[in-house]
Amino acid sequence: MKALYTFVLMVLFASTVSYTQGLEVPLYHPFTGTVVLTAEAGPNLTYTDYKFDAFQFDVTGRGLVEYFFPFHSTSIFGIRAFGEAGYVKGKDDSKIPPKFRTSVMKVGGGLVYGLCLNEVVFPYIFAGGSYDWMAPKDENGNAIAVPDKQQFSVIGELGFRFAIAYNMSVNVAGSMHIGQKDYLDGLKKSSESDAYFSGVVGLSIALNASKDTDHDGIPDELDKCPDTPIGIRADATGCPPDFDHDGVPDYRDKCSLTPEGVKVDENGCPLDSDHDGVPDYIDMCPGTREGISVDEYGCPKDSDGDGVPDYLDQCPNTPKGAAVDIHGCPLDSDGDKVPDYKDKCPNTPAGVQVDEFGCPLVKEKVEVIREVPVIKEVPVEKEIVLSAGTSFATGKSVLLPAASGVLDQLVKIMKENAQSTWIIEGHTDNVGSKEKNKKLSLARAQAVQKYFANKGIQKERFTVRGLGSDFPVADNSTEDGRSQNRRVSIIRVK
Repeated sequence: MKALYTFVLMVLFASTVSYTQGLEVPLYHPFTGTVVLTAEAGPNLTYTDYKFDAFQFDVTGRGLVEYFFPFHSTSIFGIRAFGEAGYVKGKDDSKIPPKFRTSVMKVGGGLVYGLCLNEVVFPYIFAGGSYDWMAPKDENGNAIAVPDKQQFSVIGELGFRFAIAYNMSVNVAGSMHIGQKDYLDGLKKSSESDAYFSGVVGLSIALNASKDTDHDGIPDELDKCPDTPIGIRADATGCPPDFDHDGVPDYRDKCSLTPEGVKVDENGCPLDSDHDGVPDYIDMCPGTREGISVDEYGCPKDSDGDGVPDYLDQCPNTPKGAAVDIHGCPLDSDGDKVPDYKDKCPNTPAGVQVDEFGCPLVKEKVEVIREVPVIKEVPVEKEIVLSAGTSFATGKSVLLPAASGVLDQLVKIMKENAQSTWIIEGHTDNVGSKEKNKKLSLARAQAVQKYFANKGIQKERFTVRGLGSDFPVADNSTEDGRSQNRRVSIIRVK
């Protein structure tokens, strides 16, 4: 029977421990590092040589002093000293005397282990022992003579503390007392020692318990965020968790997977300064006007890939690869209304009628020769190509001195033809990511424009584009081909 009681205590505590693992519990036990004073009382039920099924209850009272070691965790471990006094009794008409009542006094101690079930309920288990003084008497109050009125008892206990303040609790506990000797009832009749079960209720006061003002499970002296809203789970420092480390706690964070280091708004979402739907940290065109349709990089869409965004493109369906002006329309260098990409006779004199391929009609050629005096044509540079290998350092956009010879010649032509306009296009090979290549090609084209501007050529005469690897002139699978594709083209428009 005593073994059964012990087993029941163990099962009850194991069930309690298992249950707490599935609950939201405080990060520390409120009695950790405290001295706890307790007063308790309750009924006793004996298990002796008298009939156990008689259910003869009596009373007991006890006082406890406990010290719990200062570990800030969900469990506590401590030591207990106690004193106890009470009575046990039994009734069995087959025994002489048929009734007994024994006064029992105890002093003892042991070890206590406690857990947090939640912020209010704290289960614990105690194991220890006591030294007992017994005085059995019969139903008339006469002392029953026994060989020994003193014994050592082993005690196991399961209890619950219910917090009513940060330093006070109401307690309920049940314990089993197994004596070393068999004289609790005044009889020596069996091989088993006498025992009794007691149930108590009482009150505990922790003398130096810590407050937890915001009820987040962290004592105030350890809490780095003492104003955490009630009901919000905190981490070991008392602060609400911030999974993505963006400075906005998870309970307010509407974008909880923001990459680390990215600037966010008050809702924890990446900033989008131009409101184009693409966050700043991946937006390659951060100043886009509101309402403009953009691609995944935050840049205005360019459906035909001609370098002129759709919202400015007056010729939105230009064939891929065709050179265009600042309005996105195909270039027509000789003004014959046949765009250069289709013009098989690109230098037709002004005013000459041409066919669909931009070549002069025979009849019109004769008329022009007859009516128009011969004018000496001024040589015009239509397209100059700078090799990136000789004009720029690898992966850089700073011009090398080797490029100045060609550029200075163009400066002379630009000054002699003050009304001419130009396109500067940067190109790369296909090594590396597409977005990085576009960024590098634009930076190189801008470096050339800056060179001209420093020589006195107005910026308004240039259209600058970074085309990346979209328009190769050679095979990117060979080193020679890639070298040719790394270039800056300077094209005269008119």
